[in-house]
Amino acid sequence: MQPTASIAVQAWMSAPETIAILDGLCKRGDVARFVGGCVRDAVLGRPIKDIDIATPLPPESVIALLGAADIHVIPTGIEHGTVTAVIGKAHFEITSLRRDVETYGRKAKVAFTDDWLEDAGRRDFTINTLFCDGDGTLYDPCGGLADLEAGLVRFVGDPGARIKEDVLRILRFFRFHAWYGKGVADVAALAACRAHADTLPGLSPERVWSEIRRLLMAPDPVPVLEMMGQAGVLQQILPEAGDLGTLGQLVLIERDLNENDPLRRLAAILFGCGDRHEDCAHDIAVRLHLSNAERDRLATILAFEPQAAPEATQVVWRLALYKIGPARFRDRVLLGWADAGAGSGTGADDAPWREMLGVAADWQPVEMPLRGRDVLDLGVPAGEKIGELLAKVEDWWIVGDFAASREACLEKLKEFEQAGD
Repeated sequence: MQPTASIAVQAWMSAPETIAILDGLCKRGDVARFVGGCVRDAVLGRPIKDIDIATPLPPESVIALLGAADIHVIPTGIEHGTVTAVIGKAHFEITSLRRDVETYGRKAKVAFTDDWLEDAGRRDFTINTLFCDGDGTLYDPCGGLADLEAGLVRFVGDPGARIKEDVLRILRFFRFHAWYGKGVADVAALAACRAHADTLPGLSPERVWSEIRRLLMAPDPVPVLEMMGQAGVLQQILPEAGDLGTLGQLVLIERDLNENDPLRRLAAILFGCGDRHEDCAHDIAVRLHLSNAERDRLATILAFEPQAAPEATQVVWRLALYKIGPARFRDRVLLGWADAGAGSGTGADDAPWREMLGVAADWQPVEMPLRGRDVLDLGVPAGEKIGELLAKVEDWWIVGDFAASREACLEKLKEFEQAGD
């Protein structure tokens, strides 16, 4: 495999931890190269998240060489030739060159090889087949550089065959197009995704949600979601998805605020469910195996909350903040703003929504001044009446915009208790 081009040595390439890994692997004159996402993103000048390294050494030799260099190694996927090297907080995934002997879903029976071209040929997309030496020398066995420049996400080899090896590649194709694609998608890839869309329900829910979440984090996922709908893919994984107008507006608002949130964007997609928002949230949480925290947050975002509306007063907004907290109040404001079609400008229509965000940002949590002990101290016996009296005082305290002192609340408690007698 001959060098194709070169890039300037990146800071992460020359970091002491990275050099220690390469020195350990190449001590005997062997070769180790960066591969995949770190090379792809380095070419584009994007931040690097994970450092993956490929080597013709078998995993046993990798473990032995790094161990001799006092580098901690975890056999994270040793049956597939992958180990993780750890130096301080830095993690490096090191994989032996390999070829697929048999493939079945997300797993494969592999054989190790010393052929870099053979290893590249088993990868999913051409833009993920780039290799790079520690000095910045690039190797491009599948035309990934040209595809990267053109914004073309293209399968290595026959798209249909690659999808049959691993159906998750359908979702990966759309996710990568959202992050790296420009304009029209690769025709052959899109046709293969359409032809195999009906195989998607067999995927692990966790894998599906992982791909959807990363797709929704793209700067603007709407065009790709529309493309997925036209290809019959979106219906297989998010049958609740309807009109994407609310999501489109949310993307504009979040861009203006310099943020994006995949779960909030998922909630925006569910606005296509009409009045069945909460049912859709439950169905998706079950089907995609969302965590309890994700499930609860999604349900809260979509629950009807008149207090989180621009026509309400600041007193009412503070009531909602007290009930659901500033983070979820903010979710509802942003989703309501998007659904109202206000956009991300600074005109009069946006002003009340921005005011609500300001109130949420300034909110300081408050606590009800009384506890059950205060009721017991009045001689009220333990039981349901304790909670009933506290609830009455809390309602009175909330109506007063949380201003009443502990002493005032105690006086009101006595009034309620005596009135109950």
